[in-house]
Amino acid sequence: MSDTSKYHLPKGSSADGPYDLLVTPESAGWGYSGLRILTLRPGEAHTLSTEDSELLVLPLTGSCTVTTDGKALELEGRTDVFASATDFAYLPRASEALISSASGGRFALPSARTERGGLPARYGRKEDVPVELRGAGACSRQVNNYCLPGAFDAEQLLVCEVLTPGGNWSSYPPHKHDEARTDDAGDPVESELEEIYYFEVSGGENGFGYQRVYGTAERPIDVLAEVRSGDTVLIPHGWHGPSIAAPGHDLYYLNVMAGPGQDRAWLICDDPAHGWVRGTWDAQDIDDRLPFGAAESE
Repeated sequence: MSDTSKYHLPKGSSADGPYDLLVTPESAGWGYSGLRILTLRPGEAHTLSTEDSELLVLPLTGSCTVTTDGKALELEGRTDVFASATDFAYLPRASEALISSASGGRFALPSARTERGGLPARYGRKEDVPVELRGAGACSRQVNNYCLPGAFDAEQLLVCEVLTPGGNWSSYPPHKHDEARTDDAGDPVESELEEIYYFEVSGGENGFGYQRVYGTAERPIDVLAEVRSGDTVLIPHGWHGPSIAAPGHDLYYLNVMAGPGQDRAWLICDDPAHGWVRGTWDAQDIDDRLPFGAAESE
């Protein structure tokens, strides 16, 4: 029996109060990862408390000012998710913040529950976001690594964006990170992370893509979702991928990950049935439509 209706949240189906999307650990049925999408009209402001979670303020469109702990962090933002990476703000556990926007915009608020709170609120520069081109050929995609180990410090939160040209596959080969495992030498090879995929698709109401999630006999899950702008897919466990961009419709998704591990590692394991595809990329070029926003910046 398909789990698509359980883990696929169509746009608007999980709206709550000021949020277009509200995913909490409780609503997702897990322990750590969360995501809110906030829309502000020109001149509007929103006050939030991070409570028991750390959080990013990451503009999807538009600019904002994040005021917290006596500091005003100015986020220039962007015109849309395909235009460029963006600057962002980090808010630690048990902090209060005011998000205000003179011109309006939409803002992602990815979060992770944590018992630690030793890091300060701070600004992340757009220019410092590592932009990675991954895969090759029809598996070419771009990854904006906002809040990953080695890119930006956090307690448990992991955040990146993946942008896939129309007709390409990303999150491929299918992979998982749902158990903490080590190899025979005792070195970690997989970490336990809950994951949220939030989607935007070019082409307006006609834009669409597909997301696949599947499990094992011991831990079954079966999701095949047609996704459109504003949709979300929850991944509690199992192999996830491919994320398929329909021809003519570029696909964006925001990945939010967190889990119980205290070392904040993102270690994945490919599905053995499909991992061989990585070996074919050496003979292929990266899609020349990447990186997104290159023409505008030249």
